[in-house]
Amino acid sequence: MTDHEAHCDELVADCRLRAATDLFAHTWDPVVLAALRVGPRRRREPRAAIGGISDKVLSDTLHRLFASGLVDRHAHAGAPPRVEYSLTSLGQSLVEGPMTALGRWAIEHSDELLEAQENATRRPPDSAATPPETRRAG
Repeated sequence: MTDHEAHCDELVADCRLRAATDLFAHTWDPVVLAALRVGPRRRREPRAAIGGISDKVLSDTLHRLFASGLVDRHAHAGAPPRVEYSLTSLGQSLVEGPMTALGRWAIEHSDELLEAQENATRRPPDSAATPPETRRAG
């Protein structure tokens, strides 16, 4: 039995694979992680770098990434006080490993992916779910 099988015979809620893939369940998580890969940044810096993210969504995302151990929050004393966010070593390993590999895959296969999605939107709904060889002639 492999280590994976010992910890995840089924895709249950506490499965390690599900815990890892949940990191990509929130649209903004990978985007914020990528914005922090350059080093520690104040809140306004990733907000300016990321198009279309609201303050609330950025706050929620940073909080979620902090709770997952991927982002560190460092408050600096002073007037005015400032807070910087940075990747933890765990966050850095995610950005440099799976996220980089996924980025390479997306670049290599994006045309195919977009074409398949466009083709699916052009098909009638019932034909998209039924393989061509099982459809009745109409």
